[in-house]
Amino acid sequence: MPSIARTYDFMLGGGHNFAVDRAVGEQIEHAMPGLRDAARVNRAFLGRAVRFMTARGIRQFLDIGSGIPTVANVHEVAQEQDPECRVVYVDRDPVAVAHSELILAGNDRAAIVQADMRDPEKILESPQVRGLLELEKPVGLLMLLMLHWVPDESGPLDLVGRYGSALAPGSFLALTHVTGDHQGENLEEATDVIKESRSPDQVTLRTHSQVAELFAGFEIVEPGLVGCGEWRPSGPADISAAAEMNMLVYAGIGRKS
Repeated sequence: MPSIARTYDFMLGGGHNFAVDRAVGEQIEHAMPGLRDAARVNRAFLGRAVRFMTARGIRQFLDIGSGIPTVANVHEVAQEQDPECRVVYVDRDPVAVAHSELILAGNDRAAIVQADMRDPEKILESPQVRGLLELEKPVGLLMLLMLHWVPDESGPLDLVGRYGSALAPGSFLALTHVTGDHQGENLEEATDVIKESRSPDQVTLRTHSQVAELFAGFEIVEPGLVGCGEWRPSGPADISAAAEMNMLVYAGIGRKS
């Protein structure tokens, strides 16, 4: 069956995907031209988020739904700022985990956990997290392009709260989430492709106010919850030439007080 992690890898130009993933990616791209650009804009936000956090003293990161490693992974960005930074990745896709293990071999300050993000207790109690992260100190929690895969009935707000309650004051949450606020029928066609793909992952679109609610317990920092391309861009590479692709995904960072 197609995997969203591998389809995202395909969208970013990676090579760790199968024909079934590429077929879904091409169908989505056909329904919504420019989607690869939106994926690139989201990836660029990851780098800015990690640099923002390291500049404020964060030296340990938990990346939920990290996907298949590509360029500018969290540990690469963080350890470029400070080699002492520690990173734990989490993904349930075996291909993503296998490739992460290969890339992280020999890096004793980074590890991967194979787990579902809906089981935060298992993740937080894992040997990798317990061995690398000190939860009594601030952590940078990343949940990028993840929570729109959690339907309302599964309680996304409660899920984020379970992670947040385990984090020390001064921790940060970086979050991106697909929205339909600024899109038309093309987005509906793209989500229909995913529905028909037999993938176990299905999109739940949320409004600006619904995504903002996911930051409960965190104070959203400036410039607030905005389009991914509008969150403190550092140059043209952080923005899509197609304005709607900058607004397909909301992005924000919150700080736990």
